Amino acid sequence: MTRFFLIFTLLVVVPFAAELTPIVQSVFVMPFTSVIARASALLMQAWDAEVLAQGKIIWDASSGFAVSIEAGCNGVEAGIVLLAAMLAFPATWQEKLAGITVGLVTVQGLNLIRIITLFYIGQWNQTLFEWAHLYIWQALIMLDVLVVFLLWLRWLSKREASTTAAIPASNLDG
Repeated sequence: MTRFFLIFTLLVVVPFAAELTPIVQSVFVMPFTSVIARASALLMQAWDAEVLAQGKIIWDASSGFAVSIEAGCNGVEAGIVLLAAMLAFPATWQEKLAGITVGLVTVQGLNLIRIITLFYIGQWNQTLFEWAHLYIWQALIMLDVLVVFLLWLRWLSKREASTTAAIPASNLDG
């Protein structure tokens, strides 16, 4: 447990610190955030052709309402926490890669839902937008990371149990 905690801490602190540097912001974070904004707008355009995106801004052309996807709202930090937890846990690289792939897709999928719902809540009620943004969705995104990690751990334990069960008892005696 101590080993996991130390590795996890290192794998969270280093990327969080790197994320704050101008080069990581310009090379990774801002382009990634632009992709998230475009993906959110593209999804919303399925029912609302007035939604547009440019850079990290999403706006409604008819009402003029806009949101800017800022640090902490692009899913990068949640991804870092999930990545660190899975890399720190003792598992095979294949198992880690499977968990990270499914986990990051899940976290970003929920983050897209978060952005879309906040966009429409903001058009309807600014006070509720602030509350949902700062409290509800922040907690739900991190809860999602925890649930994904716990489901991955459960998958690992079932996988290990089925592997152990497949080994004949005579081979276990050593």
